[in-house]
Amino acid sequence: MANLYRDVLNSIPTAAIVLDRSLRVRYMNRAFGEYFRTGKLRGTLRDVTGCGKKEGACGEGVQCAYCPLRNLFLEVAESRKTAFRKLILKRGEEGLALRMKVQPLGKYFLGVVDNAYETEIARELHSAQTIQQRLLPPASMSDGVPYSFTYIPCREIGGDLPDVYSVGGDTMGFLADVSGKGVAAGMLSAFVKAGWDRSDPSPARALCGLNAKFQELNLDERSYVTAAAVRIDRAAGEIVYCLAGHNAPILRKGEEGISEIDMSSPPISTWIPAFRYEERRLPYRKGEILVLLTDGVTESRSPEGEQFSLERVEAILQRSENAERFIERLKAALKDFCGTFSDDITAIAFDL
Repeated sequence: MANLYRDVLNSIPTAAIVLDRSLRVRYMNRAFGEYFRTGKLRGTLRDVTGCGKKEGACGEGVQCAYCPLRNLFLEVAESRKTAFRKLILKRGEEGLALRMKVQPLGKYFLGVVDNAYETEIARELHSAQTIQQRLLPPASMSDGVPYSFTYIPCREIGGDLPDVYSVGGDTMGFLADVSGKGVAAGMLSAFVKAGWDRSDPSPARALCGLNAKFQELNLDERSYVTAAAVRIDRAAGEIVYCLAGHNAPILRKGEEGISEIDMSSPPISTWIPAFRYEERRLPYRKGEILVLLTDGVTESRSPEGEQFSLERVEAILQRSENAERFIERLKAALKDFCGTFSDDITAIAFDL
């Protein structure tokens, strides 16, 4: 029967720990161990929470008198009454916030962390966010076309995927925007990152390959990916581009103004599974600026509901001397106009 109770307690998401009158750990369930990320199942509070204090035994150090967890159990041991506290435990440079309820159980004391499940989810989201940040392109490349970019996810995990890299001496730019938001969008963007062939110099072939891999996921029609892919061929002075239902790239052509690079093509989806993407070429001249952006930029709204609009983006681009200044001004204008964002914000600008 004891094993049954132990199995039941180990299966619940609530973190629980049992201490005796000497504040020695007699039992803790799996959720408690995962919450504090410790491999020890017995010992002192220091052993199972990893508080990091080295001097003396647990309870004998100078700072042990200020340990909120230990003091909570001592309070219940003295009063023999249930107590509830919001605690902040220091673990090195990290502060771990938790809500704990402790109640007497005969000669033992049961401590329950009622927000352990939520905290663990928050930790996992933070880890996923860190991984996603590492997927972003570097701030610059030693060779290739100079560029600048901004990426602002509206939640912990974003659904936009910018990338800049080199193939055969040419600079490649890729920007994808997956459907949805949050964790589901982050998972789909990770698939796009893995499925995109960075070795292929042809934007169209790479998009066709990504579309073929997308079909293998067997997702419904609500899931899709828009994408823009370009190769900047400096030897020929051309932009080779291909779009999959994405916002039109824009090109600042000096005194000639702004040119929108449009192409009618569907997103990567199950809507037209066998669609064949084709690429086009556009000549450019030195000093021009090429911009890729997601609809989160143009469709961001002010508190009054007004859209930021492509016209505002183009006005900022028209008065920007280079890619870096454009990105700086775009970020500042979006922040002033919107305040907060309801969609991911991503833009890449190239100094041609």
